[in-house]
Amino acid sequence: MFRLMSAVLYVTVIYDMQSKGKLARLSRYRAALREAIDELVELIQGGYERKPMVKGTVYELARKCGKVGCVCTRGQLHRSMVLSWSEEGRTRLLSIPAERVKGLREKSERYIQYRAARAQVTRVHRRILKLLDQIEKLRREKP
Repeated sequence: MFRLMSAVLYVTVIYDMQSKGKLARLSRYRAALREAIDELVELIQGGYERKPMVKGTVYELARKCGKVGCVCTRGQLHRSMVLSWSEEGRTRLLSIPAERVKGLREKSERYIQYRAARAQVTRVHRRILKLLDQIEKLRREKP
């Protein structure tokens, strides 16, 4: 008889601990966790790519040279394609010959996409940790 009563008490406590509302929330958190993990796996795939990247941005630079009689003083600015990147807190510029513009632009775009995915990994990671904390809170019982 004592065993039966303790079993009933145990079932009551367990049922009470995980009421229908808690079970529904736990189920939603677990589904959200699965979605976040799938998103994380997809984002990390970019780390396995082998194509080279170049830090920086390719763009056309228009400027005046400073010579008194030059056409740039009358509005026809000197134009050149450059790669711009930050290094040790300073902006660096590299003039790009016409034959290298396309290749460097592609490598630069890959770098920008990689960095954006990396930032997204951080956001998804934070979301996963928050979901895990919420799941823990729902599952934890008092001693």
